[in-house]
Amino acid sequence: MNEDRAAGTVRNMGGKVQEGVGRVTGDAKSQAEGLINQAAGAAQDLYGEAKDTASDAAQVVRQGAVDAEDYIRHTIEKRPYTTAFVALCAGWFIGRMGRRD
Repeated sequence: MNEDRAAGTVRNMGGKVQEGVGRVTGDAKSQAEGLINQAAGAAQDLYGEAKDTASDAAQVVRQGAVDAEDYIRHTIEKRPYTTAFVALCAGWFIGRMGRRD
């Protein structure tokens, strides 16, 4: 849980307490401010959750790139002639695509 989620949860709880106190005392202003703080806290918590999700997705992509790099490195080291042949064919194919016959 990041700091936005924690702060949002605390603000939401504080808003609930403020709304309850306003309801008990009959203070409409405190009650309204409590509802506003609850909404702001919920929004901040949602923002923190989105940041966590984006961070998790970036970590998955980063790990996928590391895995792909490891696989390519392993293939190049174990099969250098096959790798050179594939690179030659890919270069030839790309060169043929750019020609206008």
